Amino acid sequence: MSNECARKVYIVDGSRTPQLKSRGKVGPFSPGDLAVAAARPLLLRNNFPLDALDEVILGCMMPGEREANVARVVALRLGIPLSVPAWTVQRNCASGMQSVDSAFKNISNGDAELVLAGGTESMSWAPVLHNHTMVNWLGAMMRSRSLGQKISTIFKLRGKHFKPVIALLHGLTDDTVGLNMGETAEIIADNFGITRKQMDEYAMASHHRLAEAHAAGHLDEIEVLYDGKGNYYDHDDGVRPDSTMESLGKLRPAFDRKYGKVTAGNSAQITDGASWLLLASEDAVKKHDLPVLASITDSQWAGLDPAVMGMGPIHAMTPIMQRHQLSIDDIDYWEINEAFATQVLGCVQAWQQDDYCKDKLDLQQAMGKIPHERLNIDGGGVSCGHPVGASGARIILHLCKVLQRTNSRQGIASLCIGGGQGGAMLIQNESEKLTNAEAA
Repeated sequence: MSNECARKVYIVDGSRTPQLKSRGKVGPFSPGDLAVAAARPLLLRNNFPLDALDEVILGCMMPGEREANVARVVALRLGIPLSVPAWTVQRNCASGMQSVDSAFKNISNGDAELVLAGGTESMSWAPVLHNHTMVNWLGAMMRSRSLGQKISTIFKLRGKHFKPVIALLHGLTDDTVGLNMGETAEIIADNFGITRKQMDEYAMASHHRLAEAHAAGHLDEIEVLYDGKGNYYDHDDGVRPDSTMESLGKLRPAFDRKYGKVTAGNSAQITDGASWLLLASEDAVKKHDLPVLASITDSQWAGLDPAVMGMGPIHAMTPIMQRHQLSIDDIDYWEINEAFATQVLGCVQAWQQDDYCKDKLDLQQAMGKIPHERLNIDGGGVSCGHPVGASGARIILHLCKVLQRTNSRQGIASLCIGGGQGGAMLIQNESEKLTNAEAA
């Protein structure tokens, strides 16, 4: 499924929170809290009346228990008028990209002029549930009327009733193929002969790149977070600037304990974060005198075997490349979400293989190699984390910032999706044109 642009759609601006690593306890911010914190400064610095928004779209996998339709909750907390509708989307890892794509389509088709779209996730807030045995026991207890019935029910309580259901673990498992996401990454490693050394080298580079980007001020899309105790958070706190091959090599395989190569160190971190983009038509840009950062040229969704869901990016990027007759050299920068180091490496290798490109992608020959120096140049999910509902919006926003910073023409943002899908967007730098036009 694709969507080429009918009306031009601009990305006006964007912002995100720092991405905060889950540390074995509930974090300080709910998904709604994070989304509000990221959106407020974005709306304040762009001078348009909030009732000019046609809709608010927010991707989220696991909203808080008091945040049903979290997009609407967030919109109301932001003071967006009651008349502006808001809706939540869920496409696993691509929920944030889906929200942006929905806004893109609605503006492109003339159904909207100005849309706030993004993603949020607080993975540390993922629920811990009662198992069905306990649920049934609680139901029996509620139905007990007399003292005797209640005592009888209490005596039926056993230790097995207290075994918790960790929702996050179930959410990261694909029951259709009986594999968790880490096991699908191991399959990709085996299919392409990717070694533990290659994975750890990639992970180390991701951490170093993110640390350098923070130090150089290349992440100005981040808005400082403050919690209720006065603590502040101003950077992605899962980054390890001192990461080495030796330290990564000490970590044990996380999914295949005996023969595996995928570890916590070369996988994306469990993280909390939110990201937003403000999208507008050309008419809205002119009417509200809005800045222009980038435009969306095309988008693509693809399906594939859930057992190798990590290959989704190349299945989504390939049709875009074909439709626009692009070669790898035509793309200045690439953002491929780092769910696992081996998953990104597998995508890079697959495009270099004639057999894979012919058999899986219907190409006549290999696409070619994505240069390492143009791929995820400021790190990615391995180093900054992968808050599932937010990552799609984050990589689009950061790609826009990279194109602006380097005065480059275009790039592609893409990610894999649990369940066997891929999503991609072709982004055009518009800030370059604006600068050149003003100079002329």
